[in-house]
Amino acid sequence: MSETVKNIVLIGVGGQGTILFSNILTTALVAAGYDVKMSEVHGMAQRGGSVSTQIRYGKKVYSPLIGIGEADILLAFERMEAVRGAEYLKEGALVIVNDYAIMPPPVASGKEVYPDNCIEALEKKFKVTSFNAAAVAEELGNTRVMNIVMLGAMAELLQLEELDWEAALRENIPERFLALNQEAFQRGRELARTKEEVHAS
Repeated sequence: MSETVKNIVLIGVGGQGTILFSNILTTALVAAGYDVKMSEVHGMAQRGGSVSTQIRYGKKVYSPLIGIGEADILLAFERMEAVRGAEYLKEGALVIVNDYAIMPPPVASGKEVYPDNCIEALEKKFKVTSFNAAAVAEELGNTRVMNIVMLGAMAELLQLEELDWEAALRENIPERFLALNQEAFQRGRELARTKEEVHAS
């Protein structure tokens, strides 16, 4: 186990499953012997507001908080939320983005315009991998598993092979939904693998 502490920021919109994602990830990390600290910022989650979770893991972690410019990884469930969370990132950090837009109330009412270059802006400073996890979830017949598609993609991109993902999924997901979520996780891994092959070619 590396002595280095890894800092991950998860960010999304209320209702996208950010908290379930973080619970599964921390379950898997703790079971693998890592010291893990997690902090949550719910914001106006019930109204579709921004929700973020900070996760720090390593051999020994003393604080749950990630400061501005300290995160190694940002995982965003929505394009504009990725931009919101970018201030936490180190230079050259990894950004994993669900290429999907949720229109906030000011945009939906016509008072503001949703920016159309979120991912391009991030690519100027960070290593960005983006894909439409929501579309994969729709293919599986349930948009609510988008977060688990993202989890599978992150597991593949970070090569977290020592973690028992199957056990973590079983511990956090009711039995009647388990098969669907297991499939979503595998589809996410395949999605990330395809992206890596494209980048390598």
